[in-house]
Amino acid sequence: MALAAGHVSAQGGPPPLAPLPKISKEEIPSAPVSAAPADVVASASAAVANLGDEVVMGRYQVAVERMNPLWKERTANRMGGMKKLEEQLAGVARQMVQQGISMISFKPQGQPRSYEVGPGKKVEKVNGVEVESLIFTKWLVLVPTVTKFRIIRKGETKPLVIESIGFQIAISDKDRNEWTFIDGSGLTVNDLRGLFGTLPQDLQLPPLEKRESR
Repeated sequence: MALAAGHVSAQGGPPPLAPLPKISKEEIPSAPVSAAPADVVASASAAVANLGDEVVMGRYQVAVERMNPLWKERTANRMGGMKKLEEQLAGVARQMVQQGISMISFKPQGQPRSYEVGPGKKVEKVNGVEVESLIFTKWLVLVPTVTKFRIIRKGETKPLVIESIGFQIAISDKDRNEWTFIDGSGLTVNDLRGLFGTLPQDLQLPPLEKRESR
């Protein structure tokens, strides 16, 4: 969420993430693009829309509650603990109020991209013999978003409306329909590959942009 998790990562420039153990490229293939069925992509987009609705209504804590556990742990650790993370989130909300900024809307917009991540192993019998194969256990969906903010400036009668173009990363186990999120604001490809090492080497994240809405 651009308001919450995104500002947490963008403010103050936290130190780089600690590297994860290397994954053997010979053992695990890169995740293909457009891997998920249409209903999975639609579910991820709907979950992002629901997250946006919650935050627009002022329920900022939801952005932390539904943050991807791996990303939440790393973000909290580099900020000095979960309490610090929650305090900064509350601080961002207060600053918005003090500066006359309010969120008008948040919604998915554009074409999502999906990948299989979370390598694992599956054992099945083939001709009576147990055969072990590599599988991916999770879906990762890049969902482009647009968020509108209203800014009321002192001495002006007409508010300024800003559109923030960004994205959410939705992750779910394949056997569930329970999405967690990473906000794209301030996120780098290296950050994401540090969590999901099988993502393609040429992965490009959706663009970030801020512009005045007319």
